[in-house]
Amino acid sequence: MNIKDYSIDELKKLASEIREKILVTVSKNGGHLSSTLGAVDLIVAMHYVFDVEKDPFIFDVSHQAYAHKLLTNRWDEFDTLRQFGGICGYTSPKESEYDYYKAGHSSTSISLAVGAAKAIKLKNEDRIPVALIGDGSMSAGMVYEALNELGDRKYPVVIILNDNEMSIAKPIGAISRYLSKKMASPFYQKFKKRIENLVEQMGDGATYMAKRFEESFKLITPGVFFEEFGLEYIGPVDGHDLESLIETFKIAKELKKPVVIHTQTIKGKGYTIAEGPKEHWHGVGPFDINSGKSLKNSSKKSATAIYGEYLLELSKKYENIVGVTAAMPGGTGLSKLIEQFPDRFWDVAIAEQHAVTSMGPLAKEGFKPFCTIYSTFLQRGYDQVIHDICLMDLGVVFAIDRAGIVGEDGETHQGAFDVSYLRAIPNMHLAAPFNEDSFKKILDFAISFNRPLAIRYPRGAFISEDFEVPEYELGKSHLIEDGEEILFIGYGNGVGRAIATKKELQTINPAILDLRFVKPLDKDRLRELSKSYKRWYVFSDSAKMGGVASAIEEFLQDENILDIKVDTFEYEDNFITHGKTELVEESLGLLPYQIAKKIQNNIKGSK
Repeated sequence: MNIKDYSIDELKKLASEIREKILVTVSKNGGHLSSTLGAVDLIVAMHYVFDVEKDPFIFDVSHQAYAHKLLTNRWDEFDTLRQFGGICGYTSPKESEYDYYKAGHSSTSISLAVGAAKAIKLKNEDRIPVALIGDGSMSAGMVYEALNELGDRKYPVVIILNDNEMSIAKPIGAISRYLSKKMASPFYQKFKKRIENLVEQMGDGATYMAKRFEESFKLITPGVFFEEFGLEYIGPVDGHDLESLIETFKIAKELKKPVVIHTQTIKGKGYTIAEGPKEHWHGVGPFDINSGKSLKNSSKKSATAIYGEYLLELSKKYENIVGVTAAMPGGTGLSKLIEQFPDRFWDVAIAEQHAVTSMGPLAKEGFKPFCTIYSTFLQRGYDQVIHDICLMDLGVVFAIDRAGIVGEDGETHQGAFDVSYLRAIPNMHLAAPFNEDSFKKILDFAISFNRPLAIRYPRGAFISEDFEVPEYELGKSHLIEDGEEILFIGYGNGVGRAIATKKELQTINPAILDLRFVKPLDKDRLRELSKSYKRWYVFSDSAKMGGVASAIEEFLQDENILDIKVDTFEYEDNFITHGKTELVEESLGLLPYQIAKKIQNNIKGSK
């Protein structure tokens, strides 16, 4: 959509239509709402001033880029947002040539912009990277690594800082806004350049005086922070004033240097119910537009709720329990713990590396830390898991939420890899519950286990119905049901899938083993079972490479047990698309009826 000839009134009308389209679609499909509504005017202004045909448009996380999708030939298919086979909830170059990069994790945009700027300079092209980043993403260290190099190299890059929580501008108020308007004007920029040229000619004394004057001037503006990095700063600018945004973006474009444009927006802009810094409206399921009430009511308790409620109960009992999460207190079930025990549970913002490392000394000092992070985000703290926890052999519990397929968030968020990337680390122990009772009992075990332990569990409810299980012992499995000739080995939610698959089988009666620990394995039990069951099927919501079946096959090889045939229903070596979890699993052939059919055909073919 070419909007460069639009009048301001036409742009405002377009922004309103985009908000309506987003609101209606997200109310039906679910998705990110408040942040993307707040960014509409910024994105309209970006498309008006910059050239999406050639300039890299880089969206941090990219959950706020819905307006960009609508402005780049996806209006008609936007109704399929986050649906299986439809368009993605994040930017994706596979989906559109106008999506510069695949993004789903926070705080990468400035690094990407620096990389793009380097390529543009090497190719001697007239293009400029434009990065849109939220103030929440500024809490991650990667941002400052990128700013540090950018300030030194001086590549032309425009960074639009979307401040939708007033976390930066609140202390400075009206004076700063007045000064920032002056700083954004062509007069100020020309004046500053002339002074710089004059000072260069006048020598050291004048340089010192000018520097002192400029520093005193900047102290009452929020730009001092960024300018100390060597970046130009303009703002705060009203992020919903299209005229001001366009004027400011044009100035930044002409500077031909790195510049931060500090904009202030309102989350949920245009939908009164969601306006403001309300965590609930960040990512939502289907809801009624008129009331804002959710249309999706699950009767089954989620694994996250089980974890949060029971950890709260344990924390009241054991005063040495502490915990941390990285910007996901609601999503990880820690909100009530942070509220009740603010000195023992912390949200450290988008800083997974810091979250992991900071728990090490607490374990060393005799506390019991629970580091609660989504599977996909714990990837960002991998070095710290190895170096700061496992190398020290410290008793930190990693509660890994969203393990397995997470549904509509898709490729960037699927929790497929934690078994593979953690299993290789010395001193790490891996366990997984499959229902509420087993979850509570593994948490009971974790309290007194003083070595690194990772516990994975799914988004939403467990597959299995709840029933009582034995207490946990390190490296000990649980044989749930005896059977004939065939053994189903389940790990975590895979146990429920194994039980459901058995119900689909007519003439086959497999035994079902809850593996419980994939590291260490229950070698004694596996040796014993190898005598009676010669065909093993592995069920786990994790990647096949380096996964649960791989651990079992390594064991069989080491033990020289060569007469066992192992098949696995783990994820193949591909990134997994977005969509409702059941539809995604169906596309992968992982629904119980599909697995049962494969097993039946497999057994028939081997006879």
